[in-house]
Amino acid sequence: MNNGSTLGNGPLRGLRVVELAGLGPAPFCGMLLADLGADVVRIDRRDSPGGLVGTLGLPSVLDRGKRSIALDLKDPDDITVAHALLARADVLLEGFRPGVMERLGLGPVPALAANPGLVYGRMTGWGQNGPLASLAGHDIGYVALSGALGAIGRPAEVPTPPVNLLGDFGGGAMFLAVGVLAAVLHSRATGEGQVVDAAIVDGTAVLSTMLHGLLATGDWVDERGANLLDTGAPFYDVYRCADDRFLAVGALEEKFYAELLTGLGLADDPTLPPREDRARWPLLRSRFADVFATRSRARWWEVFAGTDACVAPVWSLSEAPLDSHNVARGVFVEVDGVVQPAAAPRFSRTPGAAGAIPTVGQHDQAIRAEVGIA
Repeated sequence: MNNGSTLGNGPLRGLRVVELAGLGPAPFCGMLLADLGADVVRIDRRDSPGGLVGTLGLPSVLDRGKRSIALDLKDPDDITVAHALLARADVLLEGFRPGVMERLGLGPVPALAANPGLVYGRMTGWGQNGPLASLAGHDIGYVALSGALGAIGRPAEVPTPPVNLLGDFGGGAMFLAVGVLAAVLHSRATGEGQVVDAAIVDGTAVLSTMLHGLLATGDWVDERGANLLDTGAPFYDVYRCADDRFLAVGALEEKFYAELLTGLGLADDPTLPPREDRARWPLLRSRFADVFATRSRARWWEVFAGTDACVAPVWSLSEAPLDSHNVARGVFVEVDGVVQPAAAPRFSRTPGAAGAIPTVGQHDQAIRAEVGIA
């Protein structure tokens, strides 16, 4: 259980980050830095509904571990406070459309003039330039334009959006975090700050690098559900059990495939199509599906747990924290009554931690005192 502290002892302790309140990937990046010990000061709107941080004014675990100051960025006095925060910060995180920060007087030019070592992290969907830069968008559109969405789904079916994990958080926030930390290293070595332009469409495209490489060598076909890793192979797919719950199968290598067949009771079946015969993959998939449908997910997990068959139960979000492996590793924690993923990755000397969720303006007085403004 968290004690409510917002400043951690992780490897980023001492890194001062200012985050402009927003939604999705930019707050998630700030959360990652806060989990690892950075002092993340979030500038919230003074009129945030309900007096709470997060989407639609609700508490959000993406804001855990941060401190909050409430400002009206149309008020000259509050703009002065914002400038004072940027002048002593190592990193700024903002997720507005291009031009918004400039209109507020908080753009990169004045910020870097006042603080030459500042790392100015910008999170957008389309990027700071290009024909779509000024337009609205959401994860699904960015992932679609990157080409990644077109590769996800079953043959002859519509592409399946992978929630907003691939774009917002994978292609967006994670690349912003990597870019910001790389720029911090450069700044500390040279004293030179810079702008980090992290676009979700860019980062998501980078995540598909391996697929482009396989496509170029002829080891991947540009169709959904026709390849080894996209459910094309019957030994890399999800199967329904007797209780309408699911198992994930990833027995790619021959020795793991052999264990899969043993668990399914098919190891000595002479009628089973060989795994190398792609033309008979539909028949092999049908045989697997028939067998998996004979038992419940729990019963199959008893069969495969502890083996190298590469079979795993497909847990729901509420089931995952109860899994024995997740419990043993502490993959999930409870903070302020909310069960949520713990900080990652793990550090041997400077462990990170999930902090408390601040209310809007909770740390106003302390933050103003730090920058010398009453």
